[in-house]
Amino acid sequence: MKRLFNILITTLLLVSCTGTRSYFPDNTPPADIHILRFDRSFLKLDVFSDSITPVDAIEELYDEYPDFMPFWVEEILGIPVEDTTYLRRVIPQFLHDTTYGFRTTNAKCAETFADITDIQKELNTAFGRLSTFYPTELPEIYFFISGFNRALSGTPDGNIAVGIDMYLGSDYEYYNRVVYDYQKQTMRKECIPVDIMTYFLFTHIPFASEKSRLLENMIYRGKIMFITSLLFPDEEPWEVAGYTRQQWQWCINNERAVWGLIMDKKDLYKTDPLVLTSYLNDGPFTSEVSQQSPGRLGMWVGWRIVQSYMEHNPQVTLKQLLANNDAQLILEQSKYKP
Repeated sequence: MKRLFNILITTLLLVSCTGTRSYFPDNTPPADIHILRFDRSFLKLDVFSDSITPVDAIEELYDEYPDFMPFWVEEILGIPVEDTTYLRRVIPQFLHDTTYGFRTTNAKCAETFADITDIQKELNTAFGRLSTFYPTELPEIYFFISGFNRALSGTPDGNIAVGIDMYLGSDYEYYNRVVYDYQKQTMRKECIPVDIMTYFLFTHIPFASEKSRLLENMIYRGKIMFITSLLFPDEEPWEVAGYTRQQWQWCINNERAVWGLIMDKKDLYKTDPLVLTSYLNDGPFTSEVSQQSPGRLGMWVGWRIVQSYMEHNPQVTLKQLLANNDAQLILEQSKYKP
C-alpha cells in the first residue's frame, strides 16, 4: 500500500515523469562498479597505539592503495606524502579524537556501512542504463573517512571518492558542528548512489555553451537532473533534486509564479554572477525569488524545461539532448508554460 501511495504521489508531482516513453532497452544489463573499501582498511589501524601508528601499518595502506593513499594523505589530511613521521602521529588523532567526535563517528561509519549491497546494486543498474547512450569508462568508487572534510571528490586518476562520514543521517549529532541545516537533507546513506551519478555526469558532461546566461546554465543543469532521474526511476523526484518533500511541493505550488518572476525581472538572459549564484548555487533559499523557496531553483526550473522539451519532441534521443547546446532553441521547442 505504501508503494502504491508513493507511485500515485509521484505521478501527480513528478518532474521527471516521461509518460509512456521508454529511454532504455528492455533488460539492460547492469554495469560492474567496483567499490574499494579504503575506510575499512584505515579503521583497522584503530587497534594500534593512541599516540603513534607503526610504520608497517602505513606502508600496508600505501601498498594496498597505491593511487588513493597519496591522494588521501595530501588532500584530506593536508600532509605531504613524504612526511611519514608526522603522518604516524596524525592518524591516531584522526582515529581517536573525541573533541570533534571522530572516534564516535568512525564507529558509526563501520556500523552504517557494514552492508553496502543496496548501494552497489543501484550503481550497477544506473551505470548500466547510462552506457546505452553514453558509453564511457566506468569509475572506481573509493569509500573513505574524511574527518567531516568532504562528501565527494574526484581522484587524480579519474575515479570518485566518497567521504562516508558525511552520510550518517540528517539527524547525526555531530553534523550540527560542521554544516548548515539546509545541507543535512542529503547527508544520508541512501543519497550516495544519486550523488555519485550526479557528480559523474557533471564532471564528464561539461558546460559547452559559448554563452553563460542564466538560461544556458539552467538548461545545462536541467539536462543533468533529467537524465539522473531517468537513471534512478525508483527514486522520488525530490530525492533526486536533493530537496525535502515539502520543498518539492513548494516548487510545484509556485512554479507559475517563479517563472513569471524570472521573466518579469529579465533574469533569464542575465550573466551577472550574483544572479547566477542566487539561482544555481546551494543555499537555504533562492534569494532572487523568496526566502520561503528552496535553494537552486534555477536547476529545478531548468529540469522542468528539459522535461517539457523531451515530452514535446519524442524523436529526440538522450544522446541528441546532450549534444544540443542551443538553450534558446530547447526553451522554444519545450513549449514550457507553467
